Amino acid sequence: MSNVATKVAVVGSGISGAVCASTLARNGVSVAILDSARGPGGRMSQRREITEDGKELLFDHGAPYFTISNPDVLGLIHEWEARGLVAEWKQNFGSFDCIFKQFFDIEKEGLSKKYVGVPGMNSICRALCHEPGVESKFGVGVGKIEWLQAKDLWSLTGLDGQNLGHFNGVVASDKNTCAPRFTSVTGRPTPLGRRALHSFCWLLSHIIFVAFYAS
Repeated sequence: MSNVATKVAVVGSGISGAVCASTLARNGVSVAILDSARGPGGRMSQRREITEDGKELLFDHGAPYFTISNPDVLGLIHEWEARGLVAEWKQNFGSFDCIFKQFFDIEKEGLSKKYVGVPGMNSICRALCHEPGVESKFGVGVGKIEWLQAKDLWSLTGLDGQNLGHFNGVVASDKNTCAPRFTSVTGRPTPLGRRALHSFCWLLSHIIFVAFYAS
């Protein structure tokens, strides 16, 4: 595309999509996040359960924590710490053997820094998806991504046939959209191989997979 994208759709509100949307918005781009789930998080999702006595229990049923090795990403984590979105997890970590009924491979505090979302892992994505310049739409599945040559725009259609709007660019952060279903959704071959796309969605230090993929 010859023009600078000013309105971008981000498909998926996991950590990749959320950070991408936040980064674009901070650089003056209008962003719409589209996700088929009820809320943000992806593989950093959180589940809530109410006990019989009325107490609320929270479960991180995706990533339980994360570690950082990239110095650029570490700077971002420090920003999140200052905002109260993450904190260092200083508890011991190990695995429980159900057969022998004992813990093993217990890693003591201090061997490697682990971080968790506060109060849950999806707190990070939730905050990023509601930053200024980011419009988040949940319960919206993308069924078709079509390039409109005459308008120099992308047209997105929901699984229910709803018109989701026209965009200068599309970021496919959801591997379920950009890998197995990319060709059926867009009518084009995948810009990257499926294995590369799968790995890409998990690399926090290489967050933005830009699909400004025009003919």
